[in-house]
Amino acid sequence: MSRIVAVSGAGFRPYEVVIGPNLIEAIGQWPELRPGRAVAVVSDQTVFGLHGERVMAGLEASGARVHAVQVPPGEASKSFGTLEQVLDALLGHGLDRSSLVVALGGGVIGDLAGLAAALFMRGIDFIQVPTTLLAQVDSSVGGKTAIDTPRGKNLVGAFHQPRRVVADTGVLRTLPDRQLRSGWAEMLKHGLLADAAYFDVLAAIGDPVGVDDTALAEAIEQSVRIKAAVVGADEREAGQRALLNLGHTFGHALEAELGFDESLLTHGEAVALGCVLAFGYSAGEGLCAEAEVERVATAMQAAGLPTRLSDVGAFKADALLDRMADDKKAEGGRLTLVLARRIGEAFVARDVEAARVRAFLKAAGAT
Repeated sequence: MSRIVAVSGAGFRPYEVVIGPNLIEAIGQWPELRPGRAVAVVSDQTVFGLHGERVMAGLEASGARVHAVQVPPGEASKSFGTLEQVLDALLGHGLDRSSLVVALGGGVIGDLAGLAAALFMRGIDFIQVPTTLLAQVDSSVGGKTAIDTPRGKNLVGAFHQPRRVVADTGVLRTLPDRQLRSGWAEMLKHGLLADAAYFDVLAAIGDPVGVDDTALAEAIEQSVRIKAAVVGADEREAGQRALLNLGHTFGHALEAELGFDESLLTHGEAVALGCVLAFGYSAGEGLCAEAEVERVATAMQAAGLPTRLSDVGAFKADALLDRMADDKKAEGGRLTLVLARRIGEAFVARDVEAARVRAFLKAAGAT
């Protein structure tokens, strides 16, 4: 049985996030599909090999004219070069302003294909079909699309909401354990920023590997509801939506220092460690209790996620600070961090002193 979460806000057309098993097979039944409509399925080669045939068949059953656009897997595809290749492929396949893009894949594909849809003919419709847990609970919802630059992650992009999100929980069975845990980190983050009871539910489960389908679907729904509420109130991150970046300023700096190499650090792992660091910095500033930091670290560790810088590698505090200064949330050279008063209550702190963050990072193990 499918679960549906409505996403709506003052600045965009409402849409639905549909969560459940076997949704890919029925993809051609959604109202966005119609006979003769040109559709481009943008995917990476690995995901397309796993799910592309079923998606193409489902779309073709609607009578649409379907084309596949495949890119190499990995964060490196979120680049100007790959974006240009995707846009050129859309033109080559004869798509126009009435056409549709289907983003089939994880967060990289959702960001890349979504940005291509936002730019093509000044914006065409697209559907998110997230195939990782992380993408189902986070990046597919909310309309953020972007590519990376050598200076940092997601620095060039656009807000472009999907027409629908199709979160097929069945595809999660193909995920490696590490990717499942990576998505779980984002779900824990949702509890940390807005819902202490939800965090407790996830913490009690511990390691998501092997969790039953019903419990997983319930957790996905709750994470999507949390994100949908935030996005609906603040689509363009003028205020409340910045809370969703809990753990991300620290995490993105770590990812950038490691060259966005997912073999060394996945995005979810970076968020997990970033959340521990954010709570640790909050405790050091007297904003939350040290016991809260321990609870966060214990939950992340139980889920098989990193909790210390030494779990990931060796870092220089000044290098991390430089990365954080390049973060898109930095303003006027001052750092902006999402900090916490307690589990379930996060807030945006602006004008954070770099010297204090440097001292904290050194105390946390950076040199």
